[in-house]
Amino acid sequence: MKKGPRLHLTRGTHKPVNQKEQAAPITPRRAHAMASAQPLRAISLKAFDETRAGVKGLVDAGVTAVPSIFHHPPESLTHGASRPHRFTVPVINLSSAVGTTTTRAAVVAQVRAAAETVGFFQVVGHGVPEAATSAMLAAVRGFIEEPVEAKAPYYTRDTGRRVRYQSNLDLFQSTAANWRDTLFMEMPPAPEELPAACRRVAPEYARLVQRRLGRALLGLLSEALGLRPGHLEEEHGCLEGLSLACHYYPACPEPQLTLGTPRHTDASFLTVLLQDAVGGLQVLVDLEDKAVWVDVPPVAGALVVNVGDFLQLMSNDRFRSVEHRVVSNGVGPRVSVACFFRTDRAAAPTRVLAPIVADGDEARYRSTTVEEVVRQYYKVKGLAGISALQHFRL
Repeated sequence: MKKGPRLHLTRGTHKPVNQKEQAAPITPRRAHAMASAQPLRAISLKAFDETRAGVKGLVDAGVTAVPSIFHHPPESLTHGASRPHRFTVPVINLSSAVGTTTTRAAVVAQVRAAAETVGFFQVVGHGVPEAATSAMLAAVRGFIEEPVEAKAPYYTRDTGRRVRYQSNLDLFQSTAANWRDTLFMEMPPAPEELPAACRRVAPEYARLVQRRLGRALLGLLSEALGLRPGHLEEEHGCLEGLSLACHYYPACPEPQLTLGTPRHTDASFLTVLLQDAVGGLQVLVDLEDKAVWVDVPPVAGALVVNVGDFLQLMSNDRFRSVEHRVVSNGVGPRVSVACFFRTDRAAAPTRVLAPIVADGDEARYRSTTVEEVVRQYYKVKGLAGISALQHFRL
């Protein structure tokens, strides 16, 4: 399918800068206004969802203003003066990990340092061919840019389906909708469940990420915890399940009013993100006791890796699951594919997550199950700065 041109829309006067977000007080007048707006909002959400066209449909219709259902609260969008910093998310070359004992030890040290501090790093030399990453991005874009009637059979809010296309998983529960559409695939689906545009490409890309890169990363992270390379994969099932969230962020006419993805952590062991060259991903980093939003810029040939909540619990806080977000952009579309290393859905009720306690340390979390953590994750989702893991702390 021929690719459409990138859209360049007016960005407006607001420029996102790095600063910790401050919550605005909810006054009685504001609370009344919010309550009064709820019936109209519900009607607007339903009408939007029933188009099955997503945010892409709004852009195709030529919208020049962001509809109110996408307006995020001022406290989540407010930014003050820019604060200069020199921090950059580490880029690690994994090819050295298959060299000598010395070079592997150096890679383990780099992975350990990144996982223990920012919780994010980018990897090159990862063994996933450029042909596979390019094909995956093209397949996602090809599907989302198909006519509405071609995508409609996949549009669903039935979480029981392993493949589903939708705009905003929590459209009817969140404070504000996000400026993105998503094709979600729980691997491995039956071939006939996949859209034709992704049927050949997605399973192969998932296999490469899971079996080649995932195994390598879990081996390095195991060693970073002082364990044998196969520990996290074999003893804790960190490679059992993989889900793909393929996001499409159209160019936004008023990026100062909305977000592509609000601040959150990931309910996963590990997440591997493939992003195109547009940019917009940011991670919240503590710099000199101040929280700062730091860009994770696209690096040619790189994949972004971040620690998830499951692994923070299992590492007993040695590894950090850090909040991140995607800001809206006047240029687009932006396409990304997030691969979440979780556990197979059927195993979630019995897969135990327990802290791995180093000598001389004490457990900081109680043992729980994947299902319990995911349930708590969705309870606190949307509450900025609140982690699901707090519920399991000792």
